Amino acid sequence: MVLEMKVPSPGESITEVEIATWLVEDGDYVEKDQPIAEVDSDKATLELPAEESGIITLKAEEGDAVAVGAVVCHIDMSAAKPEGAGAPKTEAPKAEEKKEAPKAEPAKETYATGTASPAAKKVLAEKGMSAADVKGTGKDGRVTKEDAVKAVPSMGTPGTGSRSSERKKLSMLRRKVAQRLVSVKNETAMLTTFNEVNMQPIFDLRNEYKDEFKAKHGVGLGFMSFFTLAVVRALKMYPDVNSMIDGDYKVSHDFQDISIAVSGPKGLMVPVIRNAENLTFRGVESEVKRLALRARDGQITVDEMTGGTFTITNGGVFGSMLSTPIINPPQSGILGMHNIVNRPMAVNGEVVIQPIMYVALSYDHRIIDGRESVGFLVAVKEALENPVELLMDNNPKKALEM
Repeated sequence: MVLEMKVPSPGESITEVEIATWLVEDGDYVEKDQPIAEVDSDKATLELPAEESGIITLKAEEGDAVAVGAVVCHIDMSAAKPEGAGAPKTEAPKAEEKKEAPKAEPAKETYATGTASPAAKKVLAEKGMSAADVKGTGKDGRVTKEDAVKAVPSMGTPGTGSRSSERKKLSMLRRKVAQRLVSVKNETAMLTTFNEVNMQPIFDLRNEYKDEFKAKHGVGLGFMSFFTLAVVRALKMYPDVNSMIDGDYKVSHDFQDISIAVSGPKGLMVPVIRNAENLTFRGVESEVKRLALRARDGQITVDEMTGGTFTITNGGVFGSMLSTPIINPPQSGILGMHNIVNRPMAVNGEVVIQPIMYVALSYDHRIIDGRESVGFLVAVKEALENPVELLMDNNPKKALEM
């Protein structure tokens, strides 16, 4: 009996996928639930497991776009498992060593070797080169006009290193990301406002509580929990930033689902922390760790990356000092974190070296005015510079559940 394996639906609104990689070859024996392919959708890369055991016949090539529900392979379930199937392949012994090709006779050197023809001399003179810089391919090593032209490209002489190029089709995920980023630039009135944050108060809290926090909860006390809870507070104060446009309507939310940008093996992933307004520092850090590990291991699902109301992205982990992040549609705002650098700062009338981070808020000006955008970013700054009062209710030990 032959089973027709069809492409399952990876999520709502996805109508086709792309065969990224076949993990088996045509004619292989596969076991039930064995991963046989990786498929790209416009939101994630997923593994396709074999539905039954048997001999597989591939019906699609790598790079093919196939509709959800289309047949991608056949599995002959009646075929017996070959002896030694699944054993590692060993290199077959060589039948015989290849005979060494006869060496070409070196070109005979004469008075003409390295001498440029009149036409070649003219080309070389125009380019400021000597015939000694060019290897001649003419009779007895004479430098021809063609040698001179090829040796003097219009944009400089190539070096001796590799100059190879590779043409590779973008994955469906990368093509979709590119399409969405261009549409955001073209279809929204995107604007960015900036501010700076003195991170010393957070440094002091982490230095005091991070060891105890990790020992008790099994996760580190990082910066993301402070930023997430600061954003939640600011979104409640400025609800327009937590809204989005749907045609002629504004859709407002009474919850805060915070998308966090995570770098995965297949590119940038943006999983969502659901109902972040209900989470503690421990809850945020645990969820960030869980989602980051799933993204890193390629296990993140479409549902886990759908439905956020606001995004936080951290270019600082890669060394970025300042950037203008692009909105994650259909959201209306995104907060960019950057690296932390010790800079001179006026504190109580004195110049003090403090750890400073620049922050950026990109927003859709169609729905968010300057007052709301600037006020939102100032509210985030205030919470980060005074976390004990504004994020911990003046009780750090209770907020961190010590």
